[in-house]
Amino acid sequence: MKETKFRTKSARDAPVQAGSQTLPSTPHVESLDRADKAILRALQQDASISNVALAAKVNLSPPACLRRVERLKEMGLIRGIVALLNPSALDAGMLVMIGVVLDRSTPESFALFESAAQKVSGCMECHVVTGEFDYFMLVRTRDSESFNRLHAEQLLYLPGVRQIRSFMVLKQVLSTTQFPI
Repeated sequence: MKETKFRTKSARDAPVQAGSQTLPSTPHVESLDRADKAILRALQQDASISNVALAAKVNLSPPACLRRVERLKEMGLIRGIVALLNPSALDAGMLVMIGVVLDRSTPESFALFESAAQKVSGCMECHVVTGEFDYFMLVRTRDSESFNRLHAEQLLYLPGVRQIRSFMVLKQVLSTTQFPI
């Protein structure tokens, strides 16, 4: 693993030793300058933008812009570059939020459920939550009939589940991938 050196503001930001690997510290938004923030905002709006166009947009030279983008990737601020697909055009227009309650709260039951949840067809997200439920899952399917089939064939067989409550989304009011920077 290549060690990357970052400017740090204090000793608390220094790299942390984990076994024989040196892991970089978590980058803080406060350490980003105006150009870094402009790059992140622009890439969130359109990650397919060319480096030359991005550089012009953030008032940098193309080589300087490319170096900054690479540094932001190395820092872990940019996890990846993806295309956002249209679910309806791909026969996955129905969004269902699923609340899951496990029968036991043990590390083993959580691990088994999490492993199985990653294999559920159309599962876009799965989160451990506080409150009435242990997990919330976001699942995309074609329609209510295909969700009913998914429920009968996969959801009912998730390990350690005591209760499942499904909430079919009637209208999507807001969905974004952009973080405020």
